[in-house]
Amino acid sequence: MSVPDSGPRPPAAPAPFPPGPPMMPPPFMPPPGIPPPFPPMGLPPMSQRPPAIPPMPPGIMPPILPPMGAPPPLTQIPGMVPPMMPGMLMPAVPVTAATAPGADTASSAVAGTGPPRALWSEHVAPDGRVYYYNADDKQSVWEKPSALKSKAELLLSQCPWKEYKSDTGKPYYYNNQSKESRWTRPKDLDDLEALVKQEAAGKQPQQPQILQPQPPQPQPEPPPGPPGPTPVPLGLLEPEPGGSEDCDMSEAAQPVEQGFLQQPEEGPSSAAGQHQPPQQEEEESKPEPERSGLSWSNREKAKQAFKELLRDKAVPSNASWEQAMKMVVTDPRYSALPKLSEKKQAFNAYKAQREKEEKEEARLRAKEAKQTLQHFLEQHERMTSTTRYRRAEQTFGELEVWAVVPERDRKEVYDDVLFFLAKKEKEQAKQLRRRNIQALKSILDGMSSVNFQTTWSQAQQYLMDNPSFAQDHQLQNMDKEDALICFEEHIRALEREEEEERERARLRERRQQRKNREAFQTFLDELHETGQLHSMSTWMELYPAVSTDVRFANMLGQPGSTPLDLFKFYVEELKARFHDEKKIIKDILKDRGFCVEVNTAFEDFAHVISFDKRAAALDAGNIKLTFNSLLEKAEAREREREKEEARRMRRREAAFRSMLRQAVPALELGTAWEEVRERFVCDSAFEQITLESERIRLFREYLQVLETECQHLHTKGRKHGRKGKKHHRKRSHSPSFPDLRASGGQRTCTLTCLC
Repeated sequence: MSVPDSGPRPPAAPAPFPPGPPMMPPPFMPPPGIPPPFPPMGLPPMSQRPPAIPPMPPGIMPPILPPMGAPPPLTQIPGMVPPMMPGMLMPAVPVTAATAPGADTASSAVAGTGPPRALWSEHVAPDGRVYYYNADDKQSVWEKPSALKSKAELLLSQCPWKEYKSDTGKPYYYNNQSKESRWTRPKDLDDLEALVKQEAAGKQPQQPQILQPQPPQPQPEPPPGPPGPTPVPLGLLEPEPGGSEDCDMSEAAQPVEQGFLQQPEEGPSSAAGQHQPPQQEEEESKPEPERSGLSWSNREKAKQAFKELLRDKAVPSNASWEQAMKMVVTDPRYSALPKLSEKKQAFNAYKAQREKEEKEEARLRAKEAKQTLQHFLEQHERMTSTTRYRRAEQTFGELEVWAVVPERDRKEVYDDVLFFLAKKEKEQAKQLRRRNIQALKSILDGMSSVNFQTTWSQAQQYLMDNPSFAQDHQLQNMDKEDALICFEEHIRALEREEEEERERARLRERRQQRKNREAFQTFLDELHETGQLHSMSTWMELYPAVSTDVRFANMLGQPGSTPLDLFKFYVEELKARFHDEKKIIKDILKDRGFCVEVNTAFEDFAHVISFDKRAAALDAGNIKLTFNSLLEKAEAREREREKEEARRMRRREAAFRSMLRQAVPALELGTAWEEVRERFVCDSAFEQITLESERIRLFREYLQVLETECQHLHTKGRKHGRKGKKHHRKRSHSPSFPDLRASGGQRTCTLTCLC
């Protein structure tokens, strides 16, 4: 046998899955339409066990697994009846031909006759999956061949849209032609599948056909896949609808599918396998449904009617077959199943199901009893979190609600109740504590006698006198520590309120003081506007006018700046404006063409300034200071001019004296100015002295100087004469100074003549 073609691999899932190679299903779950590869010969692969052999009904021998590579057993050959053991029931054998519409039987496929679609036959693998076998090329495939497909199925297979599943199990759809993936189901695929369903619904159900036994023929092997047990007929593996695994086990030998091969009652092939009593065979052959007048469309409904009969008669799970027959034999539904073996199989299935139901009912009753006991103990007034189990047993032991629960379950319920009561009591204690604290706070808030200076002992006396506290017994039993903490919090709240009140009082006082300072500042502005206050004002000058105002009296006694400080600050601000206002005054004087001189009066200066609009914002003191500054500058200029004039005069007088000294002939003592005046009239030094009186003064001063020099020289000459004689005697032996003595004598004579 050859391995079928693997076929196309599934495409990648659409967004949001990342693009990449298509995700393959996990091991041993091949992509759609691809059978798995051959397993290794010998033992199965690691971590892979063959599926468990389904349980066999009573009297059925389990199938024997053939060795790997051996031909299939005779029970798997199409058309052959499985071997029977003594005491075994006759199982049904399913038809092995393809069940597709229009397909021929398996016998025609084996014979090789008929159309091409007859070459294919349908079979069931040991794991219950259906595969298809080609008798011509001896190949097996999982996918249904095109020869067996109907027109609608062919259209569906040719549809470019295929359904796959992502690694998370979510289905998506892929177009082989456009390479498009999407999550939503395409409309074309929906239309084709609806057409397939309509065609399948329009087919007529095939009547079960009885085939005669055929010679042994080898059954085709299934496609390669994971190793499993020997195939079992479908009738043995059919699950009971609505039942459990036990029901399926008891009903595994019942044939329920149409198209099964009926085992002939006579013949050499079946004589050895039947050992039933003659009475049982006669009973099975009776047409009971005809005698009862009831009929069912199929065997499933008949079996279900028989089970409903047992349920309606309330047959218990431990009842025997004889006991059940006494209860249900008179009912018409008893004949729903014609054979006794089928009735017993249905009865066994019912017993298994009923046993499960009874167990579930018992479990629910026990659960309800435990819940009832738990609710009873939780609500009972004598149960607390400290109650002992022995005490509870003595108290409630005679009650049915206690006795109906087993000892072990009672202890579990008792532990749960203690936990619940402890939690409940703890929560109640918390609520009572919160209630007492809130009530005590309300009482303390309503007591006007308690203030921030009240002590705990005084507060206790006030509380005892309070009717609300005296009538509340829970409040009186309040924990002392909680009461003290509550009182402390109340006192702290009162202290905060007192501190806040003091702070508000301080803020009000500060606000009033600020308003007093602002009022006194306004008063100073008024004095400045009236001219009484300016930058040159003093506190002593202004005090008589300030002391009579009420705004000055409001400033007295408050902390912070005093009226004198505000006065000084105000004057300093005015003086700080001096330089700016001085520039404005200079601009005004420049525009008016007025210059301040040494003899300029302040009234004239102020008169010139007042004509300009800019003078309205000027301070009177700054105007006065500016005038004084300009006047000082004028005086300084005048002094500098006088100095310069004096320097020029001195230079002229020096030039006049130099003229008199250089006169030729030289002037003599006793000479009058009128005598020599004409000699100097043309000299520039004479013209520079414009006043005649100055000329005469300078001439007389020159004569006085000349006389003084003359006297000095005369006195000095006498001294030198005396010294000369002495030197003459001393230097008589030296011929080095004859000319000096002669010149000295001549100079002496000249000075004598000048004098």
